[in-house]
Amino acid sequence: MSFQSVIGQERVKQMLQTSIRTDKVSHAYIFTGPAGSGRRAMAKAFAMALYCKVLPDDACGECLECRKVEHGNHPDLHWVVPDGASIKIEQIRELQKQFAYRSTASGIKMYVLESADRMTTQAANSLLKFLEEPASQVVAVLITDNGQALLPTIRSRSQWVPFLPMARSRMQDLLLAEGQAPLLVQAAVHLAAGPEAARDMIQGNGFAEIRNLVIQLTKESLSRLPAALLISQQKLLKGELSDKIGLWLDMLILWLKDMVQLGTGRREELVFSDQIDWMAREALSRPPEHWIACMEQAIETQKRLRFHANPQLTLEHILIQLKGV
Repeated sequence: MSFQSVIGQERVKQMLQTSIRTDKVSHAYIFTGPAGSGRRAMAKAFAMALYCKVLPDDACGECLECRKVEHGNHPDLHWVVPDGASIKIEQIRELQKQFAYRSTASGIKMYVLESADRMTTQAANSLLKFLEEPASQVVAVLITDNGQALLPTIRSRSQWVPFLPMARSRMQDLLLAEGQAPLLVQAAVHLAAGPEAARDMIQGNGFAEIRNLVIQLTKESLSRLPAALLISQQKLLKGELSDKIGLWLDMLILWLKDMVQLGTGRREELVFSDQIDWMAREALSRPPEHWIACMEQAIETQKRLRFHANPQLTLEHILIQLKGV
């Protein structure tokens, strides 16, 4: 995997390639940004470029070192992921043990911590020893959705590398060129930070069904509320889509944004573009403030569910609010 195979994040590529080419690689980096923005792929491309024996600032993909990284068996590259809900101190101690051995012919040891913000306090304090006493031939990459959640002392000893979401229009062009379903692409590019994440979302189980369920439940809520409450129980709370309530709420918020646009006479870049006729009629039947209030309620529902609120009561409440009763 070369830098060029990672779509987007041109500024990050240029910075990392320059650091390799000028022999100014930092001992620690924080790759921070939304999930799906290419952080993991960039970390792998960075590792391959560091170990590559052919190119000065990228990976050839053919040499032995590149192939070892690609296949996940390079002896000097260590990839740490959470053990359950967190990265534990035992994992950091094992990392320290591995780093006590001399590196192979590559001369560089590298470690990547995924979801680094999920380190326990003990693990973070143990990792800090690596960063306080950096070895010249050690490179660390900490991948996190929220770099601010890391210890200030870790942040101060690492180079901050922000990853930005790709422009929706570019993501949409890439996915449509692949032959992905246009209606699903319209939704996915609003929910994902990069084309890989959007593609996984589209191809994942239940994405199309959730979109259809948003349409069905909103239609029923506005005309036959009891039916909507029954369907939500059967399909969303107790059916095979019960693990996708969060995705349903994400998609509902997109539907509500469309309703706000339609209610104010705008029809550009609608996500539910195949439903304009009935949605426009309903959007104009209530003031835009109604749809904005529903959107705020959907966002609040997402927060409440993260704190283990009762799913049935919270979903029933938002369906009732859609009706406006």
